[in-house]
Amino acid sequence: MTTAGDIMHRGAQWIPAHETLDRAAQLMRELNVGALPISDENERLCGILTDRDIVVGCVAMGHDPARVTAGDMAKGTPRWIAADADVGDVLREMREHQIRRLPVIQDKRLVGMISEADLVRHLAQDQIASWAEGVYATTASH
Repeated sequence: MTTAGDIMHRGAQWIPAHETLDRAAQLMRELNVGALPISDENERLCGILTDRDIVVGCVAMGHDPARVTAGDMAKGTPRWIAADADVGDVLREMREHQIRRLPVIQDKRLVGMISEADLVRHLAQDQIASWAEGVYATTASH
């Protein structure tokens, strides 16, 4: 059985909710990632911050990224997966919630992230196609 821990990218890091978006952008650059899990004061997942969130939700709105915090951008219920979860559960979680990045948790600690690139490296083409269809499906009517 292939697990979330088998396909995840190790070394993911939190951005504390109190950190500013300019610091988050610097950390993204240092780690060469486009998303960071946001942690509360107890290192519990409270959201995910993407580079797009910073640009569209802060900069394009005329806000100062040195004054807006990662916690200010955290919305909704964050999704995550256990490190020992089957890859089928990973795909289902990402498909059902139409998300492209999924934090991996073990013993209440962040141990990795699963992104599209991780799926492509580890899964069969039919699995990836099914996942992409669900994640990128649109409900807009014309």
